Amino acid sequence: MFKPSYNPDVLTCLANLSNDEVFTPPSLANKILDLLPNELWSNKASTFLDPVSKSGIFLREIARRLEIGLEKEIPDKQERINHIFKNQLFGIAITELTSLMSRRSIYCSKTANGIYSLCEGFESEQGNILYEKVKHSWKNGKCTFCGASKEVYDRNDELETHAYKFIHENTPKKIFNMKFDVIVGNPPYQLSDGGFGTSAAPIYHKFVQQAKKLNPKYLTMIIPSRWFAGGKGLDEFRKEMLNDDRIAEIHDFPETSDCFPGLNIRGGICYFLWDKSHKGHCKVTTHKSGVIGETIERPLLEENSDIFIRYNEAISIFKKVRSFREDPFVKDVSSRKPFGLGTNFSDFKKQKSETNNIKLFRFGECGYINIEEVERNHNLVDKIKVIVPKASPGGDSYPHQILSRPILAEPGTCCTETYIVVGPYPSEKQARNVISYMHTRLFRFLVLLIKNTQDVPKKVYSFVPMQNFDEPWSDEKLNKKYGLTEQENAFIESMVRPLDVKL
Repeated sequence: MFKPSYNPDVLTCLANLSNDEVFTPPSLANKILDLLPNELWSNKASTFLDPVSKSGIFLREIARRLEIGLEKEIPDKQERINHIFKNQLFGIAITELTSLMSRRSIYCSKTANGIYSLCEGFESEQGNILYEKVKHSWKNGKCTFCGASKEVYDRNDELETHAYKFIHENTPKKIFNMKFDVIVGNPPYQLSDGGFGTSAAPIYHKFVQQAKKLNPKYLTMIIPSRWFAGGKGLDEFRKEMLNDDRIAEIHDFPETSDCFPGLNIRGGICYFLWDKSHKGHCKVTTHKSGVIGETIERPLLEENSDIFIRYNEAISIFKKVRSFREDPFVKDVSSRKPFGLGTNFSDFKKQKSETNNIKLFRFGECGYINIEEVERNHNLVDKIKVIVPKASPGGDSYPHQILSRPILAEPGTCCTETYIVVGPYPSEKQARNVISYMHTRLFRFLVLLIKNTQDVPKKVYSFVPMQNFDEPWSDEKLNKKYGLTEQENAFIESMVRPLDVKL
């Protein structure tokens, strides 16, 4: 039997090319556009800007909606299309290639004034999809606009420098010299910062901040969720966002594949609606493993918190634990590189000797060094302590461990920055009771509320309360102490699996 061939949308096929510049699938673009008021689609005066156009998907789908919504007001189809493309849709491409892609998607021609263009009124090849190659502005090895590393991005003219026009302007209004009702887009997420390995600095927040300068009625973008808890280059942006009561709606995807199939961006992805006229609480919806959670209207900042708590179900648990007003466990947690020894420290011996008698934990293996090689915290070397890896196992799918297995470190030990130190403690018994606490699901769940990447620095322990470590701890004891319900405990178990003691 003849079966009609399936001709997929090419923009769906191109949706996932990199973790830095992620192309938006058409279905996702439409979900984001659904956040906007319906009356925009039947208003011939409404204007739309995508300042980070890659495939042109947002403007293409906006054009479809306007073409239907303006049918009664502008009955002639060609006249309607001309009006929409010339007067309502505007874009700034991030590269020359994406400018061609965007025009092809929107005008059905790589040149806006070409013979195959849907719009008959453009005189220029670019139309309203602009692209201009700009250069970074270097100062002290960094770009003053975007923070890009000169060492990495000071390239020949033939190579892409990733200097995005929209955020390399002090006054972005000059680009089109007009006011926009809606700004929508999926900005580039990060740039290599020239650090160790694959180190990269976030950049997406700069597009959000620049868009706000244009003072639109509505702003909606899809960006990584790492800003919820701040971190590398994001602390000020987090404060700005969480204290902005114009953010009306957030849709959060802790597992990136729910949003961008095939990608794993640590910490997940979210899209939001910023509404100039909105004042008050924000509607928060979590999408996880294909399931859309209940939408809750709540403040972005809970009392006793300086981050956004991403799970609605976590709010009651957080409040119950914080109501005890106990000292924070984070007081016992060291900063990174506790003994001054980097991850790549290799000047150690395999065998213990009279001079190299300090046991060193590194990369999951042990060696021995001289006490003189320890650069800081000499007082911790001969103390009983707990060390825990500063990177978590597994991906973002749940339930997972959140933390790697903590290790009891006896006197005469130290570690590289692969680990952080908890303690010290006066006895092995107390240290083992600390480990029992770290094994509980509740402990690791409270870490999860702040942890947004594979990295597990000191700050992620900030929500964990201190306990009496003269006794061991279990989830049963903690649930009873804090009065957690069966429903709350079931949610914790859905997020955190038992710690693998064999690791």
